Amino acid sequence: MAKNSTNPFLAKNVCKPLVKDGLISQDNAKFFIKNEASLIAKFEKKHEKKDNLSLTARIYSPTTIIDIIASRNLPRIDSRPGYIDEEAIYQSLARAWGFEYKKVDPLKLDLNVATSTIPFSFAMKYLILPISVQDGVLTVTTSNPFNLEALDDVSRAGNIRVNTVVSAKKDIKKLINEFFGFKKSIAAAENQFAGPGLDLGNLEQYVKLRAEDELPQNDQHIVNAVSHIFSSAFDQRASDVHIEPKREETLVRMRIDGVLHTVYKLPKSVHNAIVSRIKALSRLDMAEKRRPQDGRIKTDKAGVEVEIRISTIPVAFGEKIVMRVMDPEILFQDLEKLGFTKPDFERYETFVKRPHGVILVTGPTGSGKSTTLYSSLRSLYTPELNITTVEDPIEMVHEDFNQIAVNPTVGITFANVLRNILRQDPDIIMIGEMRDLETAHNAIQAALTGHLVLSTLHTNDAPSAITRLLDLGIPPFLMQATLVGILGQRLVRKICEYCREPFEIKATELTRMGLETDKKGNVTLHRGKGCLKCRGTGHLGRIAAFEVMPYSETIKKLTTAQADIQEIRKTAINEGMTTLRENAILAMLQGATTHHEVARVTWASD
Repeated sequence: MAKNSTNPFLAKNVCKPLVKDGLISQDNAKFFIKNEASLIAKFEKKHEKKDNLSLTARIYSPTTIIDIIASRNLPRIDSRPGYIDEEAIYQSLARAWGFEYKKVDPLKLDLNVATSTIPFSFAMKYLILPISVQDGVLTVTTSNPFNLEALDDVSRAGNIRVNTVVSAKKDIKKLINEFFGFKKSIAAAENQFAGPGLDLGNLEQYVKLRAEDELPQNDQHIVNAVSHIFSSAFDQRASDVHIEPKREETLVRMRIDGVLHTVYKLPKSVHNAIVSRIKALSRLDMAEKRRPQDGRIKTDKAGVEVEIRISTIPVAFGEKIVMRVMDPEILFQDLEKLGFTKPDFERYETFVKRPHGVILVTGPTGSGKSTTLYSSLRSLYTPELNITTVEDPIEMVHEDFNQIAVNPTVGITFANVLRNILRQDPDIIMIGEMRDLETAHNAIQAALTGHLVLSTLHTNDAPSAITRLLDLGIPPFLMQATLVGILGQRLVRKICEYCREPFEIKATELTRMGLETDKKGNVTLHRGKGCLKCRGTGHLGRIAAFEVMPYSETIKKLTTAQADIQEIRKTAINEGMTTLRENAILAMLQGATTHHEVARVTWASD
């Protein structure tokens, strides 16, 4: 675009709306306007070799003052959190230009619309990405809505009316590269395995005489497709990735903040090759398709080593794979930042600082028990201690711990390892789960001989752990001699800090939902409006809600063969235990989560 006063990308035209929206100061604006030419020249020189910028890229996607401002990580001068990034700049500019700003959600982008409407070269040259078709109108997003010639070309090529929205340049580049690359890989892989073959997986057997035509797992297209799935999972903060074979297609679903989203629908013909590729990476037996298998992959995520736990299982239409992303930044956290209230944190600290005894962490699958245990072990570790863990499988390899993986096929079970582990001179023992009487009994024996033992149980709350141990067959006197305390927990989704807003709700309405607040009239709570950062969900990240129950002398006396769980719970509350729901309600009143989340994840005590 020519350098003239009407150029919307000139520094003075960019800075004006940024100042108006409170993103940058007048002084910063004057600096960028005065030094525009020299700043751009320095930026291009610095990034020319680093980013391998071609002449074509510099012509059609020139460096502007937007790139300069975004690269400086300037703190926002308005009341919102974070820095002035490219997204915030384009959002402000879109308002000034009179266009809708669109943060394209990869989870909702139609792969076929994005990649079949215009060719990759055109999309990358003009930074234009088709995102949806509705009522005969094609919506495209671009960082330059003033390139009318290119937009007209899109309209003529598709013989369709075009609606233009604005997105950040870096987002468009990333999506074009990823989606066109992924589509190309899948299409090429599908073509290689095209044919009349029929595969109904495990449910319905069909004889295929041309098995040699199956796509190899080391085919470059499949390698690229699997790499893209991994990258997408990291970008979307997914905790789990499901690859599910159906009769005519394969679904790729990702669990984000505890909720599953369907991300891709792939041709069924590439399913076996994708499964084989993942099996090869995780060193599983590619020939074995009838039995479940477990493996792991270690890879890199933004310079940090991340482990991906692989589980395969035969289902109706083939092998299903679930990949759990074990991110050390999530598994190893400061205990204080997990979501404890101050009294509960002090109570839990007294547990883990005991020289011996059993500490139990309870909750269903996916409630954050592993994060609590690993974070506890890391807080306890010193070079003078020998920390040994027994896990099935090892969640995250950490060199400060001596970690043992359970492997029943060669006789390494929780119970067998625990019988031998005491000869390894441990100070602290972590057991992945108390599953049976033998494991629980050996754990208690380890505590009796002067060791601190941490483990998990699948129960609904902390008091229920006592009756669960009794059900397993642990005698009351052994529990009374070793049990230190029990921690119950759940994960609730946090309100997005970027779109958090207050609202009022009647206290009586909260009471009807089972959320007792001891307040009258209207109560001020918070919720997320839905924004670009949280993909319109209003939630970003999760925190834990806990209940911490010390195993007091009174509760010991209640631990008998006919223990009454309601009496134990009532006693624990009378002695100061704050229940899971009460702590979740407190987080709600403090603006960390919503009343809908509290009602969804917790329950009222009887």
